[in-house]
Order: sequence, then C-alpha cells, then structure tokens
Amino acid sequence: MSDNIYLPELARIAHIKEEIGGERAIKTFRVEPVEGDTFKHECGQCAMLSVFGRGEMMISIASSPLIKEYKQFSIMRVGRVSATFHELEVGDVIGIRGPYGNSFPLDDWKGKNLVFIGGGVGLAPIWPLITTALAQRADFKNITVFYGARSPRDLMYRAELERMRGDANIQLSVDKAEDGWKEFCGFVPANVLDKKPSPDNTIAITCGPPIMIKFVIENLSKLGFKDEQIYTTIENKMKCGLGKCGRCNVGKDYVCTKGPVYSWAQLKELPEEY
Repeated sequence: MSDNIYLPELARIAHIKEEIGGERAIKTFRVEPVEGDTFKHECGQCAMLSVFGRGEMMISIASSPLIKEYKQFSIMRVGRVSATFHELEVGDVIGIRGPYGNSFPLDDWKGKNLVFIGGGVGLAPIWPLITTALAQRADFKNITVFYGARSPRDLMYRAELERMRGDANIQLSVDKAEDGWKEFCGFVPANVLDKKPSPDNTIAITCGPPIMIKFVIENLSKLGFKDEQIYTTIENKMKCGLGKCGRCNVGKDYVCTKGPVYSWAQLKELPEEY
C-alpha cells in the first residue's frame, strides 16, 4: 500500500452483512486491498471511503488492528454516499485511504478493568477496542460491555456479542419493552447506573449519540469515575481528514488531527458546542 495517506487505494468488497434493516439500515462491509497489503491502523482511527463518481465519507474502522487481511466498516444509511454504499455488492471496488486521527491508548490500560458503553451504531468505533482486548484477554482484568438500541431488532453485532459471554460481562438494553426481552429495558445511561460498575482501577469508554454520551458521563461521574478515567470519540465530526476544511473544528481543535479520541478531562477543556 502507498505511504501517501491522501491517495486512495483500490479495495474490493469481500463480504457484506446486513446488521439492521429499515429506514436507518446498517450494513457491515469487509474490504480487502486489490493489490498489496492494507494499511496498518490503531483502535479508534478512521478511513476515508470512496464510491467513485458519487463521493467519499469518513468512517470509523470497525475491525481490530490484529486483523491484517481486511478492514471492516459498519455504515448506517443516512445520506447520499452511505446510501450508495448500501447498493454495492460483493466484488465491487471502492477507494480507501487512511488511517486518520489518533487512537485509544489501549496499551496504557493493561492490568485494568475495562467498561465499554455503546449505543446504536456507536458500537462500531469502539468495537476494535473490545475485540482487541478480548483477543489479549490475559492483559486485562474484568471486561464489561454495555450496549443498547431502540429495540432487539436494532442491536448490531448481536451474534458476536452473544459469543463473548463468559469472556466479558455483556449487558444489553432496549429503549422499550418487547415480548420475550429478558434483559434491561431503558436507556443505556440508566443501565450503567443500575449495574454500578466500580471505578476502582477501571477505564470507561463510551460512544453513541451525543445525548447518550452526555448522560453516560454524568452517571459515570455519579459512580465515582474521575474525568481522566472516561474516554470517548467524536469521529462523527471528521470530514476531510486533513485539517483543511474546518468542518470538524471544536474551539482550538481540529478533531481530525487532534482527535477523535479524547478523555473527558480533555474534552471538558473544549467549548460546549459538542
């Protein structure tokens, strides 16, 4: 792969999985380089994906850096380019460049408890952290995953989460009760407060809708988590990836060059626009 991260390389779609149907459908794409090796990345970084003739978009890399054969992306259909991606088929060729942004300091967290808190498609940006930590299970203490969506049908990576039980404490939730649902009913922040994860020797990582992140952080603070123990990612603000367009500007920071990963202690220093 070229060393120029601004030059798109060709990649072929090797596998497509429909995670969620409906108006805001989510599909997971596995893409492989047409020639050579794919670029290396770290947990939390993003890539620019191109559908030639239609446009490009910044997307979180949703596969572990330990996987060398492909890159995985989970894409919600919300706009022109994402809708075009949902029309693609296995074998189609796209453009990919990256990686962009900083990463979660996973190596610094070895020997600690990890609490992951995701909502909706916000599980995708922290999925590489979860899968990497579980692949290196001996390096970490307790691993807990909170994840919620509107309904059981809207839970992505459901089969993968079920397979993780035993290696991790999986806590699922849905916003409204449905027949047969036996786990938590309510919003993700409420589930966190209900289960009361201990802040002792623990790092909490959260990603989801901004309003969810806000209340998750509030509830973690109530449980005794310090600002520097809480991490999130605001990759949804990234646009060009180069620090040029200004779309990701939050106060003094260009998120695509300074972020998208921040501790809550760092994020509190930025303006309240996020």
